[in-house]
Amino acid sequence: MALNVEKYDVGVENKLELIRSATESNADEAIEALKAGKVIAVPTDTLYGFACDACSSEAVNRIYDIKGRKHTSPLAICVGDVSDIEHFAVTDHLPHGLLDSLLPGPVTIVLGRGESSILEKSLNPGLDSIGVRVPDSDFIRIIARGSGSALALTSANLSGQPSSVSIKDFENLWEHCAYVYEGGVLPAGRAGSTVVDLTKPGKYRILRPGRCGYH
Repeated sequence: MALNVEKYDVGVENKLELIRSATESNADEAIEALKAGKVIAVPTDTLYGFACDACSSEAVNRIYDIKGRKHTSPLAICVGDVSDIEHFAVTDHLPHGLLDSLLPGPVTIVLGRGESSILEKSLNPGLDSIGVRVPDSDFIRIIARGSGSALALTSANLSGQPSSVSIKDFENLWEHCAYVYEGGVLPAGRAGSTVVDLTKPGKYRILRPGRCGYH
């Protein structure tokens, strides 16, 4: 019995070594992990999420494996600033100031990818649109800027299971991450972002209501 307890304790210690605080002092480490094609867990303004380099097919596949998610289910991307969105999606049909009025915030904007998007074709293959987030959360925006890319972002849970508002909620998945960034218990509840389709000029469609009407 003592041997079993000892093994368990070692396992706990190993898992705890993955945990870092979601503060700017730990951003460089997170950025290096992303550039190395690894998956990290981070707090956002809604839920905890798994994030990786959206232009690394290997990293994106790893997220699907961790979640047990079908590859036919698309992933959203996260960028550091609203001004970054135009590099990954078509925005020139939108009224001036619209994106700035919605973001940063708990909203996923669905836009066309267009021919000029620098996203890898392997992300959400066959889809000509992409969901884009700029969370109102400093840590993930800092690492998105530092990565020099967009981050693939999805909720930190097994597909079909409740969303995570604390790192304890997905403790069984920590071992699949390079690091787990602790941001406390998130106050938004388990609703995700509001998903808004803005692909068509002059029109919008709510695809999924979320926190306070937004995610």
